[in-house]
Amino acid sequence: MGIPSADWLVRPIGPVDEAEVSAVLAERFGVTGTVHDLGSQQDRNYRVRTETGDYVLKIANPASDPAALRAQCAAVERLADAVSGLRLPRAHAGVDGEVVQRLSAGGVDLVCRLLDYVPGEPIMDSRYLAPPVVARLGELAGRVVAGLADFAGVEQERPQLWDLRNALTVVETLAPHLPDQERAARVLSASRAAHTLLEPFVDRLPVQVIHGDVTDNNVVCEPAVDGRRMPVGVIDFGDLGLGWTVAELAVTCASVLHHHGAGPASVLPAVHAFHAVRPLANEEVDALWPLVVLRASVMVVSGQYDTLLDPGNSYASVALNREWAMFEAAVSVPAEVMTAQLRHALGRPSAQLLPVAEHTLLPGLPDDVASLDLSVSSEELHTGRWLAPDAETVLARATLTAGRTAVRTRHGEFRLTRTTVDDSVPAATCALGVELHLTGAAEIRAPWAGTVTRHGDTGVTLHTGGLDLLLDGVDAEVQPGPVVSGRRLGTVAAREGVRVLGIQLFRSCATGGRPPRFAPPELAAGWLEVCPDPTRLFLAPDAPDAPSSAPDDAPVSARDAQQAVTETELLERREHSFATVQEHYFETPPQIERGWRHHLVDTRGRGYLDMLNNVTILGHGHPGLGEAVHRQWQRLNTNSRFHYASVVELSERLTGLLPAELDTVFLVNSGSEAVDLALRLAWAATGRQDVVAVEEAYHGWTYASDAVSTSIADNPNALASRPPWVHTVAAPNSYRGRHRGPQSRRYAPEAAARIRELSDQGRPLAAFVCEPYYGNAGGMALPDGYLRQVYEATRDVGGLCVADEVQVGYGRLGSHFWGFEQQGVVPDIVTVAKAMGNGHPLGAVITRRDIADAYRTQGYFFSSAGGSPVSSVVGLTVLDALRDEDLQTNAREVGAYLRDRLLELAERHALIGAVHGSGLYLGVEFVRDRESLEPATEETAAICDRLRELGVIVQPTSDRQCVLKIKPPLCLTRRSADVFADALDDVLTHGW
Repeated sequence: MGIPSADWLVRPIGPVDEAEVSAVLAERFGVTGTVHDLGSQQDRNYRVRTETGDYVLKIANPASDPAALRAQCAAVERLADAVSGLRLPRAHAGVDGEVVQRLSAGGVDLVCRLLDYVPGEPIMDSRYLAPPVVARLGELAGRVVAGLADFAGVEQERPQLWDLRNALTVVETLAPHLPDQERAARVLSASRAAHTLLEPFVDRLPVQVIHGDVTDNNVVCEPAVDGRRMPVGVIDFGDLGLGWTVAELAVTCASVLHHHGAGPASVLPAVHAFHAVRPLANEEVDALWPLVVLRASVMVVSGQYDTLLDPGNSYASVALNREWAMFEAAVSVPAEVMTAQLRHALGRPSAQLLPVAEHTLLPGLPDDVASLDLSVSSEELHTGRWLAPDAETVLARATLTAGRTAVRTRHGEFRLTRTTVDDSVPAATCALGVELHLTGAAEIRAPWAGTVTRHGDTGVTLHTGGLDLLLDGVDAEVQPGPVVSGRRLGTVAAREGVRVLGIQLFRSCATGGRPPRFAPPELAAGWLEVCPDPTRLFLAPDAPDAPSSAPDDAPVSARDAQQAVTETELLERREHSFATVQEHYFETPPQIERGWRHHLVDTRGRGYLDMLNNVTILGHGHPGLGEAVHRQWQRLNTNSRFHYASVVELSERLTGLLPAELDTVFLVNSGSEAVDLALRLAWAATGRQDVVAVEEAYHGWTYASDAVSTSIADNPNALASRPPWVHTVAAPNSYRGRHRGPQSRRYAPEAAARIRELSDQGRPLAAFVCEPYYGNAGGMALPDGYLRQVYEATRDVGGLCVADEVQVGYGRLGSHFWGFEQQGVVPDIVTVAKAMGNGHPLGAVITRRDIADAYRTQGYFFSSAGGSPVSSVVGLTVLDALRDEDLQTNAREVGAYLRDRLLELAERHALIGAVHGSGLYLGVEFVRDRESLEPATEETAAICDRLRELGVIVQPTSDRQCVLKIKPPLCLTRRSADVFADALDDVLTHGW
């Protein structure tokens, strides 16, 4: 391309005296106001504040062509007409009618323009960018190139620094000047490799006038309701010029890469959004990632060079670390892999066929090679076996011991055995090759002709026309060099009594190197295309269990594509067949198919810390519970009208955990059914129907339990639609209720007065129902003495006291097994569910004998599955595990530790208004202002989304949906508590 360096190696201009700036404003534009230097890489920008509005005075570098500046102003006007709602820096003509004005500063002739100050804030830091923000950047880039598609106001005669058509020349010219020549060599090598990939397309890529710098620094943003900064305008048209249209997107994508937590896959929302506005041609998709690498390279070398020319330019020097992070991310994955990933994301996977194998890789191998199931749904990996470092070897040996002579792993499988837990970064779980485990020696032959090289002690690579066959675990018998098809390469090596051959295919990349054995889920499609399935090199297509998910002429990433389609289709099928009122967590939910203790795993092997699941109090996949259910189901499962031991034993165990007067048990299926039955018992025992419930509470979905549920988060019409027999008292919220702090003691006498008032009005209560620890508000303790006073008033008018322990009972508080114990009271009726069955549908109502007997006036009670043999065994096993594993103590100790961690975060992050709760029944309440307590509802939802990306599952609660609901399984460890606290700290520090 041959750019003369003098044309674009521009020395930045020095600062212009503010008095001179003010004089130019008054003389040339008739504007007076205060000025503030905004900084720039090569020009000088000043914000001008006046009584009538704000402007930016841009003083251009002497190398700037006035005609180019006028073209920039014209392009802005074109976009103002073509793109509605886009904030733009429109130019103001001077007193002589010209938008470009001349001035002299420090003896140098310069030109300047006065532009509208575009309100909003640029993204000047490296905080996390959420997918919607990245998508908006891509959308803006697409709207800009679409708006400028037929703009012809630029006559670009000389090459430009930022024109990516010149990128390699820029890098090759500037790299020798960099002080860090090790970095310079890396940048130069990456640029040359990217340019090689780009060369086949350069003559076919569309060229037009582009902005050239639609980046995080050159957009202005407004905060959305969730606190995210959403781009709404584009500024700084200084790089306007002719260029490849796709370069606009490449520049935008590169700017995403330096942000916290960003990787190559982070740009996909921008690509999708750009493509939706201005569709990308196939050659543009193929050129995109090489251009991202070139853009990052140019940023590194130009930034370094600017600091050499102008060491005092803080604007340029501050950006150096961002630019290097951008480059590191761009080259962290081979460009060929990212191109394949981009094609897959846009629904355009390429079909690259493998050469035909002329000889079988392992000619002595039997056809009936067993395959290991190492997926998330594997039946061989229960009870946490998948976490063992040798899990794969153990399963393979067991299969061989059972009589097989060979067993293989599966290409493209997301292996559970590679899943990690308590990790903010997804593990590389997708297998890019296979391993073959053998009982005896097996010869290895070249499937096609090529050139052999050696790697390590037992590694052989066969190179054939851009495709490498990598073999590990070979006793090699061939010297490096050319080999013919069918040449014996060696035998499978024996190491410590095990013969394992690793087999991997790899389409060579411009940057060289070997591929990884596993890929992270977000890049699996790209890596699978570069590393196709080698199974058919040793297994005949008609052999049992041969891969058959894709035809020979299908794209090599078909298995991954099929997996993605399956996940998408499953959600669509759910929406079609499963009532949508039964909502799911997250807008795009992961497909969770396995749990172990306090962790969950999705179908791609991503491990999550479960901080939400108060149903599984013991943890997921509890082996003792699974075995007990299996045994009982094989023996008997019927209903409780039959006489059997387990229903008696469970009833006795429950009453043994409660005060002596609570001596009679009903077994049901759920918490909703339990509360419903509790109310019916109260109605039967008192002959009344009126009930007092606490506001902002949730008790269930049956008629009666829903009637006393007052949470508008669960039912927006809860207060307006309740029947006349339901009365409410104020939520005893000591943090944000009408009585706060020490004044919260007033809630109890007010509630007691209301109960007595209803009785005086001829509506004495049947029952008062309340969670003894305020769950729906986010795990908040009731004011001291609250239940004592309210229970006393209820009993004074002849009513019964119902303690809803569905969420809080069973030791979750740590300090007490039952929530009512914390209040020093004894209820008349206790309801329990959720934890009682560890996820199995099981609930109970425990009361006095006289209250239970009163139900006979309503007929008999029967619950088909409540108290069945299986359900009873579940209930007994859960109680055994709680005792034997001392989970209440763990809840107390780990919960206290976690609470301290959260309180420390509250000292550093103003968004945390309060930390509620006890044990492992906690809530973190987010507020926009600690004085007004304005709930940070939208921020809370966005924080939950970001925490999920970091491997933590948590959801909002409370009527304001601004409290993190922290109710994990009681087996939570200190390490996992730290993982959660660290992840929350990361989100609050770097953004969501």
